[in-house]
Amino acid sequence: QIDRVITMEDCQNNIISELTITGGITYGDYPDNYGGGMYLRNSNPTLTHVTIESNTADEGGGMLLAGSNPTLTHVTIENNTANFGGGMVLVYSNPTITHVTIAINTAEYSGGMYLYYSNPIITNVTISKNTAVGGGGILLSFSNPTLTHVTIDNNTANYNFGGGMYFYSSTPTLIHATITNNSAFRGGGIGLQENSDVTLSNSIH
Repeated sequence: QIDRVITMEDCQNNIISELTITGGITYGDYPDNYGGGMYLRNSNPTLTHVTIESNTADEGGGMLLAGSNPTLTHVTIENNTANFGGGMVLVYSNPTITHVTIAINTAEYSGGMYLYYSNPIITNVTISKNTAVGGGGILLSFSNPTLTHVTIDNNTANYNFGGGMYFYSSTPTLIHATITNNSAFRGGGIGLQENSDVTLSNSIH
């Protein structure tokens, strides 16, 4: 069967816990090609102690959020694949992401996370060993997230900018961030384009 695992549209106050979301495959036209593991549209669930692994999609291999502001706590997103956002994609979404690991995901662009007009609060998160052509760990487009106590390491952008992080018209804030051992054609740790800037505080780069 070819389909995503979970679809939530216009859902509020749902709780998903102690669950593994795996084996989802999506393809075709919008929105059928979104979110191999999960697709959230205008939905704000709470996910706790959830693993999202081994899913495939055109965009958002693990999960895709559209106009959604969920809370993710103690979530692992790993071994997912996509063209955009191997681990997860945020589109006009502002989730709260805490104690989350995003690792070993692959994509053409943004192996770990892809943010588009999204400003999540990201705390105690590890983004590691993700691979893409550009934006190995995380790619920001018109997004201004706040990342605190994050580790971004061992991510790879094979032929483009930003092994760890790639910013396009974005101005994120990083506090107590460790950005190490990332590799790219240009900007192994951080690649910036189109009037991007970054505020770094008490961080290792």
